[in-house]
Amino acid sequence: MARMTAARAAVEILKREGVRDVFGVPGAAINPFYAALKASGGIHHTLARHVEGASHMAEGYTRTHPGNIGVCVGTSGPAGTDMITGLYSATGDSIPILCITGQAPTAVIHKEDFQAVDIASIARPVTKMAMTVLEAAQVPGALQQAFHLMRSGRPGPVLIDLPIDVQLTEIEFDPDTYEPLPVYKPAATRAQIEKAIGMLNEAERPLIVAGGGVINADASELLVEFAELTGVPVVPTLMGWGVLPDDHELNAGMVGLQTSHRYGNATFLESDFVLGIGNRWANRHTGKLDVYTAGRTFVHVDIEPTQIGRIFAPDYGIASDARAALELFVRVARELRAEGRLPSRTEWAAAAQDRKARLQRRTHFDDVPIKPQRVYEEMNKAFGPETRYVTTIGLSQIAGAQMLHVYRPRHWINCGQAGPLGWTVPAALGVAKADPEARVVALSGDYDFQFMIEELAVGAQHRIPYVHVLVNNSYLGLIRQAQRAFDIDFQVNLEFENVNSPELGVYGVDHVKVAEGLGCKAIRVTDPGELGAAFEQAKKLAAEYRVPVVVEAILERVTNISMSTTNDIGNVVEFEEVATEAGHAPTSIRALKV
Repeated sequence: MARMTAARAAVEILKREGVRDVFGVPGAAINPFYAALKASGGIHHTLARHVEGASHMAEGYTRTHPGNIGVCVGTSGPAGTDMITGLYSATGDSIPILCITGQAPTAVIHKEDFQAVDIASIARPVTKMAMTVLEAAQVPGALQQAFHLMRSGRPGPVLIDLPIDVQLTEIEFDPDTYEPLPVYKPAATRAQIEKAIGMLNEAERPLIVAGGGVINADASELLVEFAELTGVPVVPTLMGWGVLPDDHELNAGMVGLQTSHRYGNATFLESDFVLGIGNRWANRHTGKLDVYTAGRTFVHVDIEPTQIGRIFAPDYGIASDARAALELFVRVARELRAEGRLPSRTEWAAAAQDRKARLQRRTHFDDVPIKPQRVYEEMNKAFGPETRYVTTIGLSQIAGAQMLHVYRPRHWINCGQAGPLGWTVPAALGVAKADPEARVVALSGDYDFQFMIEELAVGAQHRIPYVHVLVNNSYLGLIRQAQRAFDIDFQVNLEFENVNSPELGVYGVDHVKVAEGLGCKAIRVTDPGELGAAFEQAKKLAAEYRVPVVVEAILERVTNISMSTTNDIGNVVEFEEVATEAGHAPTSIRALKV
């Protein structure tokens, strides 16, 4: 049997579990792991500038390709505590990432030793497992269990904490005979699927709500096939956006209080049956449950049994992995179609597309300062269906979801449940690292961008190019809009006159200088007519210099983006003009019908 340190065994297990990249920050208590990482080879390490950034890079990396598991590394404290936000974000969106932390020696863990903290207890509420390994011989089993848990059932993150003496202890371990544990995922039965389809067939105006679980299960093609077999329109959730192309004849648009389409909400409110697959009925999707559920029958398919009935009781629930369920949904639907037992949904689907053509928001404005809607219109022109968009939270993300177009799964990579500011830059780096040939386009408001702006230097150092669209109104725009209900505008304005950049007026931070100072390229745009050229230049600069390129659009200070003020999807307020003629929405999915 081979003898090696537990740290070396950990690295060998990572490689045999398919890990090729890790993101982290070295420190004294994790240095044995780093020594093993260097000695073993085969795993590329990206050095973050902030350890929270490393956790978000791991998230972006995981979300990019089926089967990816991002790994972030640091000391237990304060690096581990910095990574808690990343673990929370990952658990909220069912994203498997592995956090490995280096702990103080076992003999002093409870003696207030330097940077010793009970990180496992801190992380436990936001992970599937958080464990401080006190015996070196347990390290292989702990990591084997970690990968098993991350992949089984509802995916999610795990933290493994390794005291420095445990890392350095030699153990017997044979990496050549190591095998990952079998993955467990619940699967629907034929009887359950037949019952669900029977309920769907009884409906007159059914919809499929496709959530992020469909993408996590790599089941988007099956979802599209099932929709096409039955003719049932599909509502993607924000996390499920991309399961079918936006221009697909059965894409009914998104539903919700904020990240929704006018036509999506209108079609949903006309429906009488909803089949939810891999979704969690998030509150910003449903709004008031009495409005959302009134007059509708619900079937809910979810990989996590306790998720069924958590928000509201469906009429029928099925605990199943989305892929396993959809394989059966497709099989049964094919049989019913061959027997002529599937009702026609042609009129209902056509009505959904008619709403799509009539109920549109205006994007074309020539105002200076720039209205944000115009930025998304120009993005639609500049960035094609292959673009991987990355964003987190704020008015920039909400407006982007209302106006951008997504055509493929994993091409809208959005932190949904947690929405931490600062997520976008490191997550975009993780996405670009996972798919170096892709066109990655990040989207931030100025506050999100400033939270972890130092991570741009990671892209410069490691030559990770992507384009970052920064919409700058020098405001906490979403919070300012929410404060309208309290009749205040308090502690949300970011403007100041920068003595070093007087040409900015009151827009304060000179993002161009900061980005350039961090080794990146940056372009500032103040005229909407120059946005298209700026995006084209950004693509060329990213390709030439292999660094992140920031395109900053100077926006009007205040724009209220469409959303409900009463928590009701039937009462979304359109603060701006809606499209009333074709020129108002030139990049809309459907040509406007007046």
